[in-house]
Amino acid sequence: MSEGFLSYREQIKHYFDRPHQTNPTEAVNCIAAWRGDELRQQSDWTEILSPTDVDELKNAVIAAKASGKEQRAMIAEDFPLPELSAKIARWRSEIERGRGFQVIRGVPVDEWSKSDAELFFWCFGLHMGRPGGQNPQGDLLGHVTDTGAAASDAMSRLYKTASNIEYHCDGADVVGLLCLKAAKSGGQSRIVSSVTVFNELLKARPELAARLFSPVKLDIRNEGNRSGKQYIDIIPSQYADGVLRTFYHADYFRSVTRHDDVGPFSADNQAFFETYERIAADPDLYLDMELRPGDIQLLSNHTNLHARTDYEDYEDPREKRHLLRLWLSLTA
Repeated sequence: MSEGFLSYREQIKHYFDRPHQTNPTEAVNCIAAWRGDELRQQSDWTEILSPTDVDELKNAVIAAKASGKEQRAMIAEDFPLPELSAKIARWRSEIERGRGFQVIRGVPVDEWSKSDAELFFWCFGLHMGRPGGQNPQGDLLGHVTDTGAAASDAMSRLYKTASNIEYHCDGADVVGLLCLKAAKSGGQSRIVSSVTVFNELLKARPELAARLFSPVKLDIRNEGNRSGKQYIDIIPSQYADGVLRTFYHADYFRSVTRHDDVGPFSADNQAFFETYERIAADPDLYLDMELRPGDIQLLSNHTNLHARTDYEDYEDPREKRHLLRLWLSLTA
């Protein structure tokens, strides 16, 4: 679909360039306003690759390696997927204009080396959109695994631990995960529609729903900080042409009070965070899924929040839970 990749700053700028016309005062009714209790009875959000699809992926990996190009220099045409292109277009549409997420199963990661799996996922991302930096250091293909980082450290990126991760959005249109190794137990991906959470909040506490359209302080955690600022103001939700786009980050919104010049939350702000997150934690609303080796999860960061349950790993380092991660822009 696209050439090249975006820097961290370019991708963040693109992600937050969200149109806004008015604050909605009624429920936003759309496909993206899904409920977990309904989707658990369905299976159309999952697609299993056919043997023909798998063969095409294997041949594309061979072709990409034969090109002799550095991975970052590749374009979609270096990874030919002539038959899968129609499915990829459908998945992209589902993420951008439909339910907001898609799970694909059957990628043959067990038959590839780690480097081949990385090559596949990078090139697959080129067909979906435009990859971008995931941190100021410019990492483009993230490795989600327990590195032994201390979860208690305020500066720790929790994806490098085995700890529970609270609801959040990443700074890109889409986050993609490819599972290489699953945990011994736990580590479920939990997602919830931010559109549904808004609708429920509007019904229960309309005055708090309006808070989504006012600035909230976001702890920068020393990332991308050239100005010396420790936090920035973010407007969580924007609404235009019937589309509600939301950025929410429970940990980074809450940890901002560690800065001396911020102070404790007001009662209204505390009620806003607590009520929003309590609604998102309703089992009837969220959807848990266990990603197994060869599974891809593609998720819109505009219409969903995602989290992860804590997990126990295998003792063998070769069997540790390991996922690859891409941040993608759908247009740029």
